[in-house]
This record gives sequence, C-alpha cells and structure tokens, in this order.
Amino acid sequence: MLMGTEIEITAADGQSFAAYLALPKTVPAPGLIVLPEVFNTNDHIRAVADGYAEEGYLVIAPDVYFRQEAGAYMSYTDEGRTKAQSLRSQLDTDQYARDLGDTIAFLRGRNDCTGKVGVMGFCLGGKFTYLSSVRHPIDAAVGYYGVQIDEHLDEADALRCPLVLHFAEFDPHVPAETVTAVEARIGDWQNVEIYIYPGTEHGFNRIGYEPYNEGQATIARKRTLEHFAAHLR
Repeated sequence: MLMGTEIEITAADGQSFAAYLALPKTVPAPGLIVLPEVFNTNDHIRAVADGYAEEGYLVIAPDVYFRQEAGAYMSYTDEGRTKAQSLRSQLDTDQYARDLGDTIAFLRGRNDCTGKVGVMGFCLGGKFTYLSSVRHPIDAAVGYYGVQIDEHLDEADALRCPLVLHFAEFDPHVPAETVTAVEARIGDWQNVEIYIYPGTEHGFNRIGYEPYNEGQATIARKRTLEHFAAHLR
C-alpha cells in the first residue's frame, strides 16, 4: 500500500505538474528525487519512493510526461510499453532537464528539507539523473541502467556531484559498447563509481516484475544507500 500523496509543482514557465511525495518519519530530512523508467511514475516507482522515505529521505517522484500527457502512468504490459515509447519519443530532453531543475529547486526550498538534494533514476530516469549531475547543483546522484548517457558525455566535465552508475551485464537498451564508452570517459574519476551486475538484465531492480534479480538488486541498493548517507546526511 502506497503511503505518499500527490502534490503540484510549478515549472519556470508557469505550467504545473504532479509529483508523488513520500515523507520520512523525521523532518527536516535530506531531499531525494526519484526519476522513473520510460513507464513514468507508476505504482512501482511510487513504492521505490516510499522505500527511500522509510530510509529517512524526503522523496519526490515527478510526472515526467506532463507536457505530453499529464498523468500518463503506464503498467508493464505490451500496451503500456507501446504508449510509453510513444510518449518518450515526444519528450524534449533539454526541456525536461530544465523542468527537473525546477523540481530540484522546489524540493530544496521546502521547510522540511535540510537543503541537501540527491537524484536517482532508472532507465530513462537514469539518463536524467546523469544530466542532473552535470547541469544542476545537486549533492549526489545514482543512476540505474541509464539509457543514452553516452550521447551526453561531452558534458561530463561539468559534473557537479559524486555519481554512482549501476549497469546490467545483459542489457539491450544499454549495450556493452555504451557502458564501455561511459567507463572510458569517466570511469577512473575519483567522484564516479560504476558497477556492472553479473547475470542481470535491464530492469533488474524492478521488484515484483521480470527481470527482477533479488541478489544483485540488494547489492545495488546497499551501495546506493551508502552513497546517499555519505553525501546527503
């Protein structure tokens, strides 16, 4: 059972959008933005947000497609996948990255936030996690199997925070050559950690859904929590 609520955030151009808010037991708390897979902020992502709220973070999971179709949260079905890919094809990367900056500023400005903000995301959200780490003033970032990061490696020198990237060993959406390109560009940087999880596929953290891998997801979550504890608390 989900424990959060929906709130409204206003973008710089005046357009408002929904976001799922999950509160920790104790505030003020560090802020954390959870960015979804291509399926948008569905029940699974909201459950992820709840889980990090239980760990003591003030969590916001925004509606990524609000400029294309507000409130479109897709299920893990063929129909949901088709619609998700259609909405993703319409998404303006730079515009949503700007909207994400407004989300970060909103979270940091809340009275129940300590002022420290991290970003984490999965798949499409992993891409925007990386973009947040190079375009916005955040304190920590963690991306899970982020797609198309290699297309934005020219921005890597602007990295503003410690970054962890989790990748699956067998991932048609993030092939080995993509991971190799990311490793070659930033893999030896002191503020970057890259992990590849053996025997896993894209979506290995998606608890309750294929291709969830409990063992590797547990390891990745432990590393994620350690990263955020070190940089957000």
